[in-house]
Amino acid sequence: MATYCLTVARLQLALGQGARRFHVAAALNAKAKVAMSRFEPNSYINYDRLRSNIDIVRKRLNRPLTLSEKIVYGHLDDPSGQEIVRGRTYLRLRPDRVAMQDATAQMAMLQFISSGLPKVAVPSTIHCDHLIEAQSGGAQDLQRAKIILENYAYPGVMLIGTDSHTPNGGGLGCICIGVGGADAVDVMAGIPWELKCPNVIGVKLTGTLSGWTSPKDVILKVAGILTVKGGTGAIVEYHGPGVDSISCTGMATICNMGAEIGATTSVFPYNHRMRTYLEKTGRGEIAALANENQDLLVPDSGCHYDQIIEINLSELKPHINGPFTPDLAHPVSDIGSVAEKNGWPLDVKVGLIGSCTNSSYEDMGRAASLAKQALDKGLKCKAQFTVTPGSEQIRATIERDGYAKVLRDVGGIVLANACGPCIGQWDRRDVKKGEKNTIVTSFNRNFTARNDANPATHAFVTSPEIVTALAIAGTLKFNPETDFLTAPNGEKFKLVPPTGDELPARDFDPGQDTYQHPPTDGSSLKVDVNPQSNRLQLLEPFDKWSGKDLEDLQVLIKVKGKCTTDHISAAGPWLKFRGHLDNISNNLLIGAVNIENDAVNKIRNHLTGEFGGVPDVARHYKKHNVSWVVVGDENYGEGSSREHAALEPRHLGGRAIIVKSFARIHETNLKKQGLLPLTFSNPADYDKIRPDDKISIVGLKSFAPGKPLQAVIKHSDGSSETIELNHTFNETQIEWFQAGSALNRMKELQK
Repeated sequence: MATYCLTVARLQLALGQGARRFHVAAALNAKAKVAMSRFEPNSYINYDRLRSNIDIVRKRLNRPLTLSEKIVYGHLDDPSGQEIVRGRTYLRLRPDRVAMQDATAQMAMLQFISSGLPKVAVPSTIHCDHLIEAQSGGAQDLQRAKIILENYAYPGVMLIGTDSHTPNGGGLGCICIGVGGADAVDVMAGIPWELKCPNVIGVKLTGTLSGWTSPKDVILKVAGILTVKGGTGAIVEYHGPGVDSISCTGMATICNMGAEIGATTSVFPYNHRMRTYLEKTGRGEIAALANENQDLLVPDSGCHYDQIIEINLSELKPHINGPFTPDLAHPVSDIGSVAEKNGWPLDVKVGLIGSCTNSSYEDMGRAASLAKQALDKGLKCKAQFTVTPGSEQIRATIERDGYAKVLRDVGGIVLANACGPCIGQWDRRDVKKGEKNTIVTSFNRNFTARNDANPATHAFVTSPEIVTALAIAGTLKFNPETDFLTAPNGEKFKLVPPTGDELPARDFDPGQDTYQHPPTDGSSLKVDVNPQSNRLQLLEPFDKWSGKDLEDLQVLIKVKGKCTTDHISAAGPWLKFRGHLDNISNNLLIGAVNIENDAVNKIRNHLTGEFGGVPDVARHYKKHNVSWVVVGDENYGEGSSREHAALEPRHLGGRAIIVKSFARIHETNLKKQGLLPLTFSNPADYDKIRPDDKISIVGLKSFAPGKPLQAVIKHSDGSSETIELNHTFNETQIEWFQAGSALNRMKELQK
């Protein structure tokens, strides 16, 4: 089975925390064997293979390579024969390792069990962070959960993880890509992993960060430029002289939120900031080896980017994005007036910092520096204030160095080391559901109802520093660069720009180390799942394609507007069912807006004529052998990597999802489960489909890459019309559809 380890931070801050420090006396010979991590002494970093593959590809393409290309093409299964065309061909890759988090790992492991394979082909780990609910504070919350930490990233690694925040490893010069569990199973099974050859967006950074501006402001600015789908199909590669002014953990924050612009992943070039971070987190041997191979870990001079964005860090102002979408960017100086104009609540009810996005030692130090200024003047936070450390190591170190006490003294509550409110694991009690209110967070997602299940909560994302300042002031109208606070004695004062050490002077305190190592020989282990369990359920294979066109698919729901994976498969209290497909399917599309009535979770059952919840109607159709289709808008499935958003519609009888455009991970997840993700050749055809239509997908007998399919739309008045549908299936993916799923196809190939 997989290497099991439980941790609190999904690959937190380049996955580099928790290791004890090694002191390297001399540079390592390039041929020396260096372990990927202290927990896997027999799994080694292989820069020689990376170099060999890069040399082959560079010679073939006869041009300089970007850093993204070096790492991606350096992991090709066949560097000599693989066709390489950005944005067009599919690459067959050999990632170095797999990381899973506790919620998505359940389904990934259930699929791996179904594969029948005895052990994984690459190092594979499970990290515990999603299933801990934030309520009253770390000590109390942790009584209900096991929490510990792990570290696995290193410069040049290709890692895939079953979490859309996996790309934070790009802050350590890695290509770390979020995927669904079925993709992880491919890699664990030793099958080459397919990825459409990504375009490369270059972000050139000049100038220097200073004052109130933080690394978070870089990605908030980029999100405003590219929007939530502008990075789709591309790797975002940061470069330029401004890079050196950003800490390693700051780079990780920027890469982490790259998921919100649809990017495949993001990456920074290896530099002295990463070297210092590796040394401080106990991996000096890796740093020395990376130094000797630095030419592999930076872009070639003269390399070509498909798009260039230039940002002068010296001119960049603090930003705050939202509400309801992470790409609605505003300078902090403007947000008060914009909120007044739009009728958004000005009072800040809660400020939340931490989680995987912004919870480094540096982040906590800068927030504490502001908190101390307020305390010195006799002020505490006007808003509620919560702190979610990103790891056990961060928690232990900020406790030791006094940051945690300062944050508590100003009114903060230090929650468990976990995702907490960021993933909806927040037992919020200060407002009622439906009550209009504003919260500010240093997370990276602010979709409707994501944090607290309240659709009336206006959530804004910004840096930990700005969150802390707004929590102290209690209003969106406060601009810390220009505005004054009033002390209890009437004194007016301004907050001095925040400061904080990049890394602790005394090294990190590793905290509790409860890594669970797998047995040396796991061949005798058996996984028993209680058939009566409501949290775990072994998977049954999906049915194969019949060989015929899909006739008379009932429109289950025509979705209006934004439909993220939170809308398709809600998180929060539903996370406990992530290992039980039938139970979690009861949240299918309960957050999506039905265009027929502008309601959520209320659709017409066309067999009975009555209205019901989306999962209930889908189950009724399935019971009566009625297959169905979902119709959606732009960037359908953006957000989390959760493959439950693909498994659930397949489980309840769905056959196709027809939309204007897809988010990358979700489109792949749908293909993996044997569904047809299709897009309108003419986006205006979305308006031709009515909620009570039946749709036939024709042309499947000659289904081929690049060849559109047709949809015959049958209206209830007896009329019909035909439209063209595009797809991105390649030959292998068509085999998944024909077999019923990628897992079914894997089993066929084993016979």
